[in-house]
Amino acid sequence: MQEQNLEYAGFWVRLVATAIDTVLVMLVTMPMLIYVYGWDYFDVEKSRTVEGPADVLIGWVLPAIAVIAFWMQKQATPGKMALSLRILDAETGNKPSLGQFVGRYFGYLVAMLPLFLGLLWIAFDKRKQGWHDKLAGTVVVKSKTPVRFGS
Repeated sequence: MQEQNLEYAGFWVRLVATAIDTVLVMLVTMPMLIYVYGWDYFDVEKSRTVEGPADVLIGWVLPAIAVIAFWMQKQATPGKMALSLRILDAETGNKPSLGQFVGRYFGYLVAMLPLFLGLLWIAFDKRKQGWHDKLAGTVVVKSKTPVRFGS
């Protein structure tokens, strides 16, 4: 891969992309959770780790499917698209495989467990890779051409 032609996306721009994605996921999932469980779902005193099967489906499974589907179609989530970022295979610079995307998604768990150290790693790594990127063999770069919803 031609490293000199790539501009790796750093910690702060990726954090903003994640914030955008988090807001979008909440805008979709929260109304569904309120519909199923009511406003008591957000009551801290009554809350449990998992409220029921709909909680798992709406709060965990659907977002995972949506993120991986966006990655497969656009090599980016809406937050990354808004900031013209794209996920590439770290070795070839091509589109990563489905296996890499699935591994990258679950790699976030590994990256977050030790006090988010695997995500903070992005700020110090020469290729701006978090542990999830390293595990999946991916990099996030600033795209020369904007990533669009319709194309």
